[in-house]
Amino acid sequence: MRKVSLVFALLVAAAFTANAQNEQYNQYGVKVGVDPLVAEAQDGILVLRSKGDSGYKIWLDNRVQTDGAVFFGEPDWLPENEQISNGLSVRRARFAVKTQIDKNWYGEVDLDMANGMFELKDAIIRYTGLEKFQFQVGSFKEVFALQRNNSSRYLQFIERPMVCSALAPSRHLGFNANYYNKGLFLNLGIVGQEIEGEETRTYIEESSKAKGPDEGLSYTFKAVYQPGWNKENWGMHIGAAASYRNPKTSDETFGKIRYSTRNSTAINRKKYIDTGEFDFDHYLLYTGEIAGYWKGFRGEAVYIGNTTILPDGTSKNFFGWYVQGGYLLFGGTQRYDGAGAKFTRVKRGRKWGDVELCGRVEFLDLNADKALAGNDQKIMGGSSMAYALGLNYYINDHVKFQLNWQYNDNDRFCSGKGNKFYCGVNGAGTPVKNPYNTVGKAGVDYHMVAFRFEIDF
Repeated sequence: MRKVSLVFALLVAAAFTANAQNEQYNQYGVKVGVDPLVAEAQDGILVLRSKGDSGYKIWLDNRVQTDGAVFFGEPDWLPENEQISNGLSVRRARFAVKTQIDKNWYGEVDLDMANGMFELKDAIIRYTGLEKFQFQVGSFKEVFALQRNNSSRYLQFIERPMVCSALAPSRHLGFNANYYNKGLFLNLGIVGQEIEGEETRTYIEESSKAKGPDEGLSYTFKAVYQPGWNKENWGMHIGAAASYRNPKTSDETFGKIRYSTRNSTAINRKKYIDTGEFDFDHYLLYTGEIAGYWKGFRGEAVYIGNTTILPDGTSKNFFGWYVQGGYLLFGGTQRYDGAGAKFTRVKRGRKWGDVELCGRVEFLDLNADKALAGNDQKIMGGSSMAYALGLNYYINDHVKFQLNWQYNDNDRFCSGKGNKFYCGVNGAGTPVKNPYNTVGKAGVDYHMVAFRFEIDF
Protein backbone atom coordinates (compact mmCIF):
# COMPACT_ATOMS: atom_id res chain seq x y z
CA MET A 1 0.00 0.00 0.00
CA ARG A 2 2.86 2.35 0.89
CA LYS A 3 4.48 1.58 -2.48
CA VAL A 4 1.25 2.45 -4.37
CA SER A 5 0.93 5.72 -2.41
CA LEU A 6 4.54 6.59 -3.16
CA VAL A 7 4.10 5.94 -6.92
CA PHE A 8 0.91 8.05 -6.95
CA ALA A 9 2.65 10.90 -5.15
CA LEU A 10 5.53 10.78 -7.64
CA LEU A 11 3.09 10.87 -10.59
CA VAL A 12 1.24 13.89 -9.13
CA ALA A 13 4.54 15.68 -8.51
CA ALA A 14 5.70 14.94 -12.08
CA ALA A 15 2.42 16.24 -13.54
CA PHE A 16 2.61 19.40 -11.41
CA THR A 17 6.23 19.97 -12.47
CA ALA A 18 5.35 19.55 -16.17
CA ASN A 19 2.42 21.92 -15.71
CA ALA A 20 4.61 24.49 -13.99
CA GLN A 21 7.16 24.29 -16.77
CA ASN A 22 4.42 25.12 -19.34
CA GLU A 23 3.16 28.13 -17.37
CA GLN A 24 4.31 31.53 -18.64
CA TYR A 25 4.29 34.99 -17.08
CA ASN A 26 4.50 38.42 -18.63
CA GLN A 27 6.98 41.12 -17.62
CA TYR A 28 4.61 42.28 -14.86
CA GLY A 29 4.50 38.87 -13.22
CA VAL A 30 1.00 37.96 -14.37
CA LYS A 31 0.31 34.43 -15.54
CA VAL A 32 -0.66 34.43 -19.21
CA GLY A 33 -2.28 32.03 -21.61
CA VAL A 34 -0.28 30.70 -24.54
CA ASP A 35 -1.62 30.70 -28.11
CA PRO A 36 0.74 29.09 -30.66
CA LEU A 37 1.21 31.18 -33.80
CA VAL A 38 1.78 30.53 -37.49
CA ALA A 39 4.20 32.82 -39.35
CA GLU A 40 3.40 33.39 -43.01
CA ALA A 41 3.73 35.90 -45.83
CA GLN A 42 0.31 36.96 -47.11
CA ASP A 43 0.97 38.50 -50.54
CA GLY A 44 4.37 39.63 -49.31
CA ILE A 45 3.19 41.00 -45.93
CA LEU A 46 4.61 39.35 -42.78
CA VAL A 47 1.70 38.03 -40.68
CA LEU A 48 1.66 36.12 -37.40
CA ARG A 49 -1.71 34.53 -36.67
CA SER A 50 -3.19 32.15 -34.15
CA LYS A 51 -3.30 28.43 -34.90
CA GLY A 52 -6.54 28.24 -32.96
CA ASP A 53 -9.85 30.07 -33.24
CA SER A 54 -8.99 33.07 -31.04
CA GLY A 55 -8.79 35.34 -34.10
CA TYR A 56 -5.47 36.85 -33.01
CA LYS A 57 -3.32 38.28 -35.81
CA ILE A 58 -0.50 40.81 -35.96
CA TRP A 59 1.27 42.16 -39.04
CA LEU A 60 3.57 44.88 -40.33
CA ASP A 61 2.40 47.42 -42.90
CA ASN A 62 5.28 49.57 -44.13
CA ARG A 63 5.77 51.89 -47.09
CA VAL A 64 8.60 53.85 -48.69
CA GLN A 65 7.99 56.44 -51.43
CA THR A 66 10.95 58.26 -52.99
CA ASP A 67 10.05 61.19 -55.26
CA GLY A 68 11.81 63.53 -57.64
CA ALA A 69 10.61 66.47 -59.74
CA VAL A 70 11.89 68.97 -62.28
CA PHE A 71 10.15 72.25 -63.12
CA PHE A 72 10.32 74.34 -66.27
CA GLY A 73 8.42 76.89 -68.33
CA GLU A 74 8.14 79.60 -65.67
CA PRO A 75 7.39 83.14 -66.99
CA ASP A 76 10.36 85.08 -68.41
CA TRP A 77 9.74 87.96 -66.00
CA LEU A 78 10.17 85.76 -62.90
CA PRO A 79 13.40 86.79 -61.06
CA GLU A 80 16.10 84.13 -60.79
CA ASN A 81 15.75 83.84 -57.01
CA GLU A 82 12.05 83.00 -57.46
CA GLN A 83 12.63 80.15 -59.93
CA ILE A 84 11.31 76.78 -58.76
CA SER A 85 13.99 74.39 -57.53
CA ASN A 86 14.23 70.81 -58.76
CA GLY A 87 14.63 68.22 -56.04
CA LEU A 88 14.35 64.80 -54.46
CA SER A 89 12.41 63.75 -51.40
CA VAL A 90 11.48 60.74 -49.31
CA ARG A 91 7.78 61.51 -49.51
CA ARG A 92 6.73 58.80 -47.07
CA ALA A 93 8.61 56.38 -44.84
CA ARG A 94 5.82 54.69 -42.95
CA PHE A 95 6.08 52.05 -40.24
CA ALA A 96 2.84 50.54 -38.99
CA VAL A 97 1.97 47.67 -36.66
CA LYS A 98 -1.60 46.38 -36.90
CA THR A 99 -3.31 43.70 -34.85
CA GLN A 100 -6.60 41.90 -34.48
CA ILE A 101 -6.52 41.07 -30.75
CA ASP A 102 -9.55 38.81 -31.12
CA LYS A 103 -12.60 38.70 -33.36
CA ASN A 104 -13.95 41.93 -31.85
CA TRP A 105 -10.98 44.25 -31.25
CA TYR A 106 -8.48 45.81 -33.66
CA GLY A 107 -5.54 48.15 -32.94
CA GLU A 108 -3.11 50.11 -35.09
CA VAL A 109 -0.14 52.44 -34.74
CA ASP A 110 1.18 54.12 -37.91
CA LEU A 111 4.24 56.42 -37.89
CA ASP A 112 5.88 58.46 -40.65
CA MET A 113 9.60 59.28 -40.59
CA ALA A 114 10.00 60.84 -44.05
CA ASN A 115 13.03 63.11 -44.45
CA GLY A 116 13.92 62.67 -40.78
CA MET A 117 10.68 64.29 -39.55
CA PHE A 118 8.59 62.24 -37.12
CA GLU A 119 4.79 62.33 -37.36
CA LEU A 120 2.09 60.21 -35.80
CA LYS A 121 -0.41 59.20 -38.47
CA ASP A 122 -2.89 56.59 -37.21
CA ALA A 123 -3.43 55.47 -33.62
CA ILE A 124 -6.63 53.43 -33.66
CA ILE A 125 -8.72 51.34 -31.28
CA ARG A 126 -11.59 49.69 -33.18
CA TYR A 127 -14.51 47.48 -32.16
CA THR A 128 -15.69 45.10 -34.89
CA GLY A 129 -17.93 42.76 -32.89
CA LEU A 130 -21.27 44.11 -34.11
CA GLU A 131 -22.26 42.82 -37.55
CA LYS A 132 -22.29 45.52 -40.27
CA PHE A 133 -20.94 48.16 -37.86
CA GLN A 134 -17.50 49.42 -36.85
CA PHE A 135 -16.67 51.85 -34.05
CA GLN A 136 -13.29 53.41 -33.43
CA VAL A 137 -11.50 56.05 -31.38
CA GLY A 138 -8.03 57.54 -31.79
CA SER A 139 -6.26 59.45 -34.54
CA PHE A 140 -7.49 58.54 -38.03
CA LYS A 141 -8.52 59.93 -41.41
CA GLU A 142 -11.93 61.51 -41.48
CA VAL A 143 -14.23 59.89 -44.01
CA PHE A 144 -15.07 62.87 -46.23
CA ALA A 145 -13.39 63.07 -49.67
CA LEU A 146 -12.77 60.05 -51.91
CA GLN A 147 -9.18 60.87 -52.87
CA ARG A 148 -8.31 61.83 -49.30
CA ASN A 149 -9.67 58.50 -48.05
CA ASN A 150 -7.79 56.43 -50.63
CA SER A 151 -4.52 55.13 -49.25
CA SER A 152 -1.42 56.83 -50.66
CA ARG A 153 -0.34 53.33 -51.77
CA TYR A 154 -3.08 53.30 -54.38
CA LEU A 155 -3.17 56.89 -55.69
CA GLN A 156 -3.38 57.17 -59.47
CA PHE A 157 -1.26 60.34 -59.37
CA ILE A 158 1.74 61.13 -57.19
CA GLU A 159 -0.21 63.74 -55.23
CA ARG A 160 -3.88 64.20 -54.48
CA PRO A 161 -5.81 67.01 -56.25
CA MET A 162 -5.32 70.56 -54.97
CA VAL A 163 -8.88 70.85 -53.66
CA CYS A 164 -8.36 67.82 -51.40
CA SER A 165 -5.15 69.27 -49.98
CA ALA A 166 -6.65 72.73 -49.44
CA LEU A 167 -10.19 71.97 -48.23
CA ALA A 168 -10.73 68.29 -47.38
CA PRO A 169 -9.99 67.30 -43.76
CA SER A 170 -7.37 64.66 -43.07
CA ARG A 171 -6.45 63.04 -39.74
CA HIS A 172 -7.91 64.19 -36.43
CA LEU A 173 -8.38 62.78 -32.95
CA GLY A 174 -11.89 61.60 -32.17
CA PHE A 175 -14.64 59.00 -32.61
CA ASN A 176 -15.95 57.35 -35.78
CA ALA A 177 -18.75 54.90 -36.58
CA ASN A 178 -19.71 53.34 -39.89
CA TYR A 179 -22.32 50.97 -41.25
CA TYR A 180 -21.99 48.86 -44.40
CA ASN A 181 -24.51 46.47 -45.92
CA LYS A 182 -25.00 45.41 -49.54
CA GLY A 183 -23.72 48.54 -51.21
CA LEU A 184 -24.87 51.10 -48.64
CA PHE A 185 -22.11 52.85 -46.70
CA LEU A 186 -22.88 55.32 -43.88
CA ASN A 187 -20.30 57.07 -41.72
CA LEU A 188 -20.39 59.49 -38.77
CA GLY A 189 -17.32 61.13 -37.27
CA ILE A 190 -16.92 63.45 -34.26
CA VAL A 191 -13.37 64.73 -34.05
CA GLY A 192 -11.20 67.29 -32.31
CA GLN A 193 -7.69 68.50 -32.97
CA GLU A 194 -4.91 67.18 -35.15
CA ILE A 195 -2.26 65.16 -33.34
CA GLU A 196 0.58 64.85 -35.86
CA GLY A 197 3.87 66.14 -34.49
CA GLU A 198 5.69 68.51 -32.16
CA GLU A 199 4.57 71.70 -33.93
CA THR A 200 0.88 70.82 -33.77
CA ARG A 201 1.13 69.77 -30.14
CA THR A 202 2.88 73.04 -29.31
CA TYR A 203 -0.06 75.00 -30.78
CA ILE A 204 -2.46 73.04 -28.57
CA GLU A 205 -0.47 73.50 -25.37
CA GLU A 206 0.29 77.19 -25.92
CA SER A 207 -3.34 77.92 -26.76
CA SER A 208 -4.46 76.11 -23.62
CA LYS A 209 -2.01 78.11 -21.46
CA ALA A 210 -2.92 81.48 -22.96
CA LYS A 211 -6.69 81.33 -23.41
CA GLY A 212 -7.97 77.97 -22.22
CA PRO A 213 -10.46 77.45 -25.09
CA ASP A 214 -12.04 74.11 -25.90
CA GLU A 215 -10.07 72.08 -28.41
CA GLY A 216 -12.88 72.37 -30.97
CA LEU A 217 -15.16 69.62 -32.30
CA SER A 218 -16.16 68.86 -35.88
CA TYR A 219 -19.05 66.68 -37.06
CA THR A 220 -18.83 64.82 -40.38
CA PHE A 221 -21.41 62.59 -42.07
CA LYS A 222 -21.02 60.68 -45.33
CA ALA A 223 -23.31 58.40 -47.33
CA VAL A 224 -22.34 56.30 -50.35
CA TYR A 225 -24.51 54.15 -52.60
CA GLN A 226 -22.64 51.49 -54.58
CA PRO A 227 -24.47 50.06 -57.63
CA GLY A 228 -22.79 46.83 -58.70
CA TRP A 229 -21.48 46.21 -55.18
CA ASN A 230 -21.72 42.43 -55.72
CA LYS A 231 -20.22 42.42 -59.23
CA GLU A 232 -16.63 41.40 -59.90
CA ASN A 233 -15.79 43.49 -62.97
CA TRP A 234 -17.77 46.69 -62.50
CA GLY A 235 -19.25 48.97 -59.89
CA MET A 236 -20.11 52.56 -59.03
CA HIS A 237 -19.62 54.95 -56.13
CA ILE A 238 -22.21 57.72 -55.65
CA GLY A 239 -21.49 59.69 -52.51
CA ALA A 240 -22.10 62.90 -50.60
CA ALA A 241 -20.72 64.27 -47.35
CA ALA A 242 -21.07 67.31 -45.11
CA SER A 243 -19.02 68.57 -42.19
CA TYR A 244 -19.60 71.28 -39.55
CA ARG A 245 -16.29 72.51 -38.16
CA ASN A 246 -15.36 74.68 -35.18
CA PRO A 247 -12.02 76.43 -34.43
CA LYS A 248 -9.32 74.07 -33.18
CA THR A 249 -6.41 74.62 -30.86
CA SER A 250 -4.24 72.59 -33.23
CA ASP A 251 -4.39 75.51 -35.69
CA GLU A 252 -1.58 78.05 -35.56
CA THR A 253 -3.80 80.73 -34.00
CA PHE A 254 -7.09 79.87 -32.31
CA GLY A 255 -10.07 81.53 -34.00
CA LYS A 256 -8.21 82.03 -37.27
CA ILE A 257 -8.22 79.86 -40.39
CA ARG A 258 -5.92 79.55 -43.37
CA TYR A 259 -6.58 77.67 -46.62
CA SER A 260 -3.54 76.90 -48.75
CA THR A 261 -1.95 74.25 -50.94
CA ARG A 262 0.87 73.57 -53.36
CA ASN A 263 0.31 72.80 -57.04
CA SER A 264 -0.02 69.01 -56.58
CA THR A 265 3.62 68.52 -55.61
CA ALA A 266 5.42 68.24 -52.28
CA ILE A 267 8.86 69.08 -53.71
CA ASN A 268 8.04 72.65 -54.80
CA ARG A 269 7.49 74.14 -51.35
CA LYS A 270 6.03 77.41 -52.66
CA LYS A 271 2.37 77.73 -51.71
CA TYR A 272 1.22 80.11 -54.42
CA ILE A 273 -2.43 79.41 -53.52
CA ASP A 274 -2.89 80.80 -50.01
CA THR A 275 -5.58 82.89 -48.29
CA GLY A 276 -3.37 83.74 -45.33
CA GLU A 277 -4.97 83.75 -41.88
CA PHE A 278 -8.30 85.41 -41.20
CA ASP A 279 -10.81 85.42 -38.34
CA PHE A 280 -13.75 83.02 -38.49
CA ASP A 281 -16.48 81.58 -36.31
CA HIS A 282 -17.02 78.17 -37.95
CA TYR A 283 -17.20 76.68 -41.42
CA LEU A 284 -19.13 74.12 -43.45
CA LEU A 285 -17.73 71.61 -45.92
CA TYR A 286 -19.77 69.69 -48.47
CA THR A 287 -18.92 67.35 -51.32
CA GLY A 288 -20.58 65.36 -54.06
CA GLU A 289 -18.75 62.57 -55.86
CA ILE A 290 -19.38 59.98 -58.52
CA ALA A 291 -16.94 57.26 -59.52
CA GLY A 292 -16.99 53.98 -61.35
CA TYR A 293 -14.88 51.14 -62.65
CA TRP A 294 -15.29 48.61 -65.43
CA LYS A 295 -12.58 45.98 -65.87
CA GLY A 296 -9.40 48.00 -66.46
CA PHE A 297 -11.05 51.45 -66.46
CA ARG A 298 -11.57 53.69 -63.45
CA GLY A 299 -12.89 57.25 -63.32
CA GLU A 300 -14.14 59.77 -60.79
CA ALA A 301 -15.49 63.32 -60.60
CA VAL A 302 -15.65 65.24 -57.31
CA TYR A 303 -16.79 68.71 -56.20
CA ILE A 304 -15.85 70.13 -52.78
CA GLY A 305 -17.31 73.37 -51.41
CA ASN A 306 -16.53 75.45 -48.34
CA THR A 307 -18.62 78.15 -46.67
CA THR A 308 -16.69 79.93 -43.92
CA ILE A 309 -18.74 82.03 -41.47
CA LEU A 310 -16.95 85.10 -40.12
CA PRO A 311 -17.41 86.50 -36.59
CA ASP A 312 -19.81 89.19 -37.92
CA GLY A 313 -22.06 86.53 -39.48
CA THR A 314 -21.05 87.15 -43.11
CA SER A 315 -19.62 84.29 -45.16
CA LYS A 316 -16.81 83.52 -47.60
CA ASN A 317 -17.12 80.77 -50.18
CA PHE A 318 -14.35 78.59 -51.64
CA PHE A 319 -14.60 75.56 -53.90
CA GLY A 320 -12.81 73.19 -56.24
CA TRP A 321 -13.32 70.12 -58.37
CA TYR A 322 -11.44 67.47 -60.30
CA VAL A 323 -12.10 64.81 -62.92
CA GLN A 324 -9.65 61.96 -63.35
CA GLY A 325 -9.45 58.50 -64.81
CA GLY A 326 -7.10 55.69 -65.73
CA TYR A 327 -6.96 52.48 -67.78
CA LEU A 328 -4.87 49.34 -67.30
CA LEU A 329 -3.40 48.45 -70.69
CA PHE A 330 -2.54 44.77 -70.26
CA GLY A 331 -5.69 43.11 -68.98
CA GLY A 332 -5.60 44.24 -65.37
CA THR A 333 -8.71 44.98 -63.29
CA GLN A 334 -9.51 47.96 -61.11
CA ARG A 335 -10.66 47.07 -57.60
CA TYR A 336 -12.87 48.83 -55.07
CA ASP A 337 -13.26 48.32 -51.32
CA GLY A 338 -17.00 48.60 -50.66
CA ALA A 339 -16.71 48.39 -46.86
CA GLY A 340 -14.25 51.31 -46.92
CA ALA A 341 -15.93 53.22 -49.80
CA LYS A 342 -12.60 53.71 -51.59
CA PHE A 343 -10.41 52.25 -54.30
CA THR A 344 -7.78 49.67 -53.44
CA ARG A 345 -4.93 47.74 -55.10
CA VAL A 346 -5.34 46.92 -58.79
CA LYS A 347 -5.19 43.36 -60.10
CA ARG A 348 -2.32 43.14 -62.59
CA GLY A 349 -2.98 41.62 -66.01
CA ARG A 350 0.42 39.99 -66.58
CA LYS A 351 3.01 38.15 -64.49
CA TRP A 352 5.50 40.91 -65.22
CA GLY A 353 3.01 43.56 -64.08
CA ASP A 354 0.73 46.06 -65.75
CA VAL A 355 0.77 49.65 -67.01
CA GLU A 356 -1.89 52.27 -66.30
CA LEU A 357 -2.36 55.48 -68.28
CA CYS A 358 -4.09 58.30 -66.38
CA GLY A 359 -5.40 61.81 -66.98
CA ARG A 360 -6.68 64.54 -64.67
CA VAL A 361 -8.12 68.05 -64.88
CA GLU A 362 -8.59 70.00 -61.65
CA PHE A 363 -9.56 73.46 -60.45
CA LEU A 364 -9.31 75.25 -57.11
CA ASP A 365 -10.72 78.70 -56.29
CA LEU A 366 -9.70 80.41 -53.04
CA ASN A 367 -10.79 83.84 -54.26
CA ALA A 368 -13.72 84.67 -52.01
CA ASP A 369 -14.11 88.29 -53.17
CA LYS A 370 -14.29 88.55 -56.94
CA ALA A 371 -12.91 92.03 -57.57
CA LEU A 372 -9.85 93.63 -59.08
CA ALA A 373 -9.99 96.82 -57.03
CA GLY A 374 -7.42 97.11 -54.27
CA ASN A 375 -8.76 96.26 -50.82
CA ASP A 376 -6.66 94.81 -48.03
CA GLN A 377 -9.73 93.23 -46.43
CA LYS A 378 -10.54 91.07 -49.40
CA ILE A 379 -9.73 87.35 -49.20
CA MET A 380 -8.15 86.51 -52.54
CA GLY A 381 -6.10 83.35 -52.08
CA GLY A 382 -5.80 82.65 -55.79
CA SER A 383 -7.32 80.20 -58.23
CA SER A 384 -5.55 77.54 -60.26
CA MET A 385 -6.30 75.12 -63.07
CA ALA A 386 -4.05 72.09 -63.55
CA TYR A 387 -3.79 69.46 -66.29
CA ALA A 388 -1.94 66.19 -65.66
CA LEU A 389 -1.00 62.95 -67.40
CA GLY A 390 0.31 59.94 -65.56
CA LEU A 391 1.91 56.56 -66.21
CA ASN A 392 1.92 53.89 -63.51
CA TYR A 393 3.95 50.70 -63.85
CA TYR A 394 2.79 48.06 -61.35
CA ILE A 395 5.86 45.82 -61.27
CA ASN A 396 4.25 43.49 -58.74
CA ASP A 397 1.78 43.83 -55.88
CA HIS A 398 4.30 45.78 -53.80
CA VAL A 399 6.55 47.74 -56.15
CA LYS A 400 5.30 50.60 -58.31
CA PHE A 401 6.85 53.28 -60.51
CA GLN A 402 4.94 56.47 -61.29
CA LEU A 403 5.67 59.23 -63.82
CA ASN A 404 3.60 62.44 -63.95
CA TRP A 405 3.53 65.52 -66.16
CA GLN A 406 1.50 68.50 -65.03
CA TYR A 407 0.86 72.04 -66.24
CA ASN A 408 -0.23 74.58 -63.63
CA ASP A 409 -2.15 77.71 -64.68
CA ASN A 410 -2.18 80.09 -61.68
CA ASP A 411 -4.03 83.40 -61.67
CA ARG A 412 -2.60 86.77 -60.53
CA PHE A 413 -3.79 86.24 -56.95
CA CYS A 414 -1.60 83.14 -56.54
CA SER A 415 1.03 85.23 -54.78
CA GLY A 416 1.37 83.30 -51.53
CA LYS A 417 0.61 84.29 -47.96
CA GLY A 418 0.71 88.07 -47.64
CA ASN A 419 1.76 88.50 -51.30
CA LYS A 420 5.03 86.72 -50.61
CA PHE A 421 5.83 85.81 -54.23
CA TYR A 422 6.06 87.72 -57.50
CA CYS A 423 2.90 87.24 -59.51
CA GLY A 424 3.27 89.49 -62.58
CA VAL A 425 4.66 92.77 -63.93
CA ASN A 426 3.45 96.36 -63.71
CA GLY A 427 3.06 98.83 -66.55
CA ALA A 428 6.81 99.44 -66.63
CA GLY A 429 7.56 95.71 -66.98
CA THR A 430 8.93 95.38 -63.44
CA PRO A 431 8.04 92.22 -61.49
CA VAL A 432 5.66 92.92 -58.59
CA LYS A 433 4.16 90.96 -55.70
CA ASN A 434 0.90 92.88 -55.34
CA PRO A 435 -1.62 91.27 -57.72
CA TYR A 436 -3.58 94.54 -58.02
CA ASN A 437 -0.52 96.20 -59.60
CA THR A 438 -0.11 93.67 -62.43
CA VAL A 439 -1.02 94.26 -66.06
CA GLY A 440 -1.57 91.74 -68.82
CA LYS A 441 -1.20 87.99 -68.25
CA ALA A 442 -0.19 87.39 -64.64
CA GLY A 443 0.40 84.41 -62.38
CA VAL A 444 3.28 81.93 -62.20
CA ASP A 445 2.41 79.20 -64.71
CA TYR A 446 4.81 76.29 -65.09
CA HIS A 447 5.30 72.66 -66.10
CA MET A 448 6.33 69.82 -63.81
CA VAL A 449 7.67 66.32 -64.48
CA ALA A 450 7.75 64.13 -61.37
CA PHE A 451 8.47 60.49 -60.60
CA ARG A 452 8.02 58.10 -57.70
CA PHE A 453 9.47 54.75 -56.71
CA GLU A 454 7.36 52.93 -54.14
CA ILE A 455 7.59 49.70 -52.18
CA ASP A 456 5.03 48.37 -49.67
CA PHE A 457 5.98 45.61 -47.26
